[in-house]
Amino acid sequence: MFWRKREKTEDRVSGDSWLIVGLGNPGAKYEATRHNVGQMALDVLAGRLGSRFTPHRTGARIAEGRVRPGAPKLILAKSNGYMNTSGGPVSALAKYFDVPAERIVVIHDELDLPFDTLKLKLGGGHGGHNGLRDIAKALGTPAFLRVRVGIGRPPGQQDPADFVLRPFGASERGTLPVLLEDAADAAEALVDEGLLAAQQRFHGRDAK
Repeated sequence: MFWRKREKTEDRVSGDSWLIVGLGNPGAKYEATRHNVGQMALDVLAGRLGSRFTPHRTGARIAEGRVRPGAPKLILAKSNGYMNTSGGPVSALAKYFDVPAERIVVIHDELDLPFDTLKLKLGGGHGGHNGLRDIAKALGTPAFLRVRVGIGRPPGQQDPADFVLRPFGASERGTLPVLLEDAADAAEALVDEGLLAAQQRFHGRDAK
């Protein structure tokens, strides 16, 4: 019994673990909206791991696994709360799994990028994104990695707050699955290759 408990604890604090967070809002009402594109990309990653999301004591749902033998352990996380309260669960997960900020990747929607593009960065401001703002506050640092998934600006005079909570348009839905695969690839590349190499692969590349 003691050996089993120790093994579980050692696995929990594995030094090669990465926390990958997909931002979004909970519930069927929001799951297909632009604001939830980070969680959509996380579903792609979970499929690659052959893992399902299950409740965790930190107020999130997580899926765990490795993309191949010997690869770093990935902890995929979706908060059970709304976007602007993402920080608490992310901070709690980082502490529980002993993952430092530099091994946290947040996948999120980005209004300031065209719909079919990705950008990767480390740290920086939140640009008015409430999820990023709350995570930086809870972690005590903005120095975590981001996969910025472009959703474009709203047309005309539409309020951005209304735009992000609407589903993708018909013309976007055909490209969306490929964009989500690209976002999942980008998150893997950050883990496997580092920021600079991942940026060289994905910056300026439209979804194909």
